[in-house]
Amino acid sequence: MNTSDFLVVGAGIYGATAALELRRREHSVTLIDPGPLPHPLAASTDISKVVRMEYGQDRQYMQMVDAAIDGFVVWNAELGETLYHNTGVLMLTQQPMEQVAYNWESYKLLLAEGHRPERLDSAAIAQRYPAWNAARYVDGFYSPRGGYAESGRVVSALQALAQREGVSLHEGQTADALLGTAGRVTGVRTREGATFHAGQVLLAAGAWTQLLLPELQPVMKATGHPVFHLKPKNSALFTPPHFAVSTADVSRTGWYGFPFHPREGVVKVANHGVGVRLHPEQDERVVYASDIAHLRRFLADTFPALADGELVYTRRCLYCDTLDEHFWIDRHPEREGLSVSTGGSGHGFKFAPVLGPLAADVVEGKANPWAAKFRWRALAAGTHGEEASRFHGKG
Repeated sequence: MNTSDFLVVGAGIYGATAALELRRREHSVTLIDPGPLPHPLAASTDISKVVRMEYGQDRQYMQMVDAAIDGFVVWNAELGETLYHNTGVLMLTQQPMEQVAYNWESYKLLLAEGHRPERLDSAAIAQRYPAWNAARYVDGFYSPRGGYAESGRVVSALQALAQREGVSLHEGQTADALLGTAGRVTGVRTREGATFHAGQVLLAAGAWTQLLLPELQPVMKATGHPVFHLKPKNSALFTPPHFAVSTADVSRTGWYGFPFHPREGVVKVANHGVGVRLHPEQDERVVYASDIAHLRRFLADTFPALADGELVYTRRCLYCDTLDEHFWIDRHPEREGLSVSTGGSGHGFKFAPVLGPLAADVVEGKANPWAAKFRWRALAAGTHGEEASRFHGKG
């Protein structure tokens, strides 16, 4: 019989960090996932994810990412390889920054928190970042603290580290049903026929969480967003210091991108917008011809040197969206022994080093200054998303 203090369902970034932290607190921990690992359809699976502190007026998120960046640096040392790259973050706008609330509020809050963002006009953009069309992008700032993490490799490294420290990882196990009574959860049964028992069960299954826990379906949905990898003809234009992790008037366009990836040899560009509604298991995740046409128009306007770059890979990244776009990390209000850590809403990975301790505090019943924001909550059907960088216009 598989029995442990904690059973974590889902070995993506939410589950892997929680399992590792709970094990480091001397609990016995089992971690299950359908696999293969890292799961190719998980939101955290890709070559890179943005690590940025810029969250408009939201001071808590900024402070959480600030702490997470310290954690990424520790992981670089602990894991023995550089998986977090501090390229800095470049955030540009097509109008004076004062007219773009997300950028302006982020810039002001960085200053208020003691950081040193550098404001840039069109001339400075053209001189320092020649890949950009500085005739269109006329204002913005560069913040030296931030960059990107090699997300898929981070997840793999954390899974391996958790195993080395004693987490029992079971790949090829797909959670199918919760065990126990209406008032208490005692474990999980998998599609493959295994049974796992635990004192506490933590669901960290991303967009699949709502399938296991139908009561979350009114407040969560899965949406798919296009991701593109391109080969530039001139990689030097897209290599730091001439290029950084960047957003292109993101709150009004959804577009963001990464420097030339030294391992993969590509420039990644993606859209953080409305997306398309998908079922986590039943719907095919493909990038459409219309997405590619949208990409090419964006590149021609923004990065002319990449406009005819070879498109070598596409994927549709699946977000686990909560209606308000804040995470969902809490104990179940009606079923003892059950907690949830999910709801990344397309911006969760950058918090990875603080997600595990946050989830562990919640399931252990310990105070955490950040937990209230992510509590189990009632959300009306018309609740508007609040993630400040996300494009909420028509897709």
